[in-house]
Amino acid sequence: MLNRYGWIPWIGLIIIIAVLMAGCTGTHPVERTFSVNSSGALSVRCPPVQVTENILKTEGNVTVSRLVFHTPHRDLYGLLASPANPKAAFVHAPGAGNKKEGHEGRAVSYAQNGYAYLVLDIRGNGGETPGYPLDFEKDFALYQKGEFPEYYDTVCDMINARQYLTSRYAVPVYASGESNGGRYAAVATATDPGFAGYVGISTSGFGRAGDNPQFREDVKKFLLSVDPDIYIGSISPRPVTLFHAPDDTIIPFDDGRKLYKLAKEPKKFFSFNGTHGVNGEVDQVLIAEYTQIYG
Repeated sequence: MLNRYGWIPWIGLIIIIAVLMAGCTGTHPVERTFSVNSSGALSVRCPPVQVTENILKTEGNVTVSRLVFHTPHRDLYGLLASPANPKAAFVHAPGAGNKKEGHEGRAVSYAQNGYAYLVLDIRGNGGETPGYPLDFEKDFALYQKGEFPEYYDTVCDMINARQYLTSRYAVPVYASGESNGGRYAAVATATDPGFAGYVGISTSGFGRAGDNPQFREDVKKFLLSVDPDIYIGSISPRPVTLFHAPDDTIIPFDDGRKLYKLAKEPKKFFSFNGTHGVNGEVDQVLIAEYTQIYG
């Protein structure tokens, strides 16, 4: 499920600002924990982590920074564009194979319109953040041992990013994601009530594949725990906004509609011109939608 964007190198003098968030002491982050109930619903504990900011450039009212989240399971990297006083914020999870630098122009555009926009370098996407591409067999092996699957780590990464933006700006923070990133974002929004809402682009659930009666109980619980289909309805009363292109060749349009049907109000679904992944049309609609709310 790849969306390819070019890599844009960052340059310039680096100013290092250490931001120590509430709940974190010393240099070692507090360990993350998880549990999965009998219905397959994931619960995670993701204590705030120390964050280092390297300012890359400032143009007018917009500052672009490289962030490092010092998580207990290796550092996570992000690209943040923000005005001085944003009216709301987004944590964006790109699709598989997409690096944060490919979204720099998008992040700056949102910042110019008054929003802080943080793009995460998802684990295993080939960027600065180490990890392996989405692999349910590897993740299940970790799950069996009581260790953190990378999928759960990514959910916690989004929650830690939300905590950082909430602490820094004290504004509503939305989770957004495209393709696989949209799946992580859906689970993160459902498990963290601190998110103000969810935006999914070219994404879907897994059709509750874990309900297959041939699966052992542990396999069933794990597969359900990563499936947006079991979470999307619990995001309400926070808003859900979904985008899907009828010509999507990676995740069928009908699969996106199925996820939308499982969501509860308030919710909106937009068809857009394109194939797979976020594009300028999606950005224009989103900015217009949130301008109606925040002015």
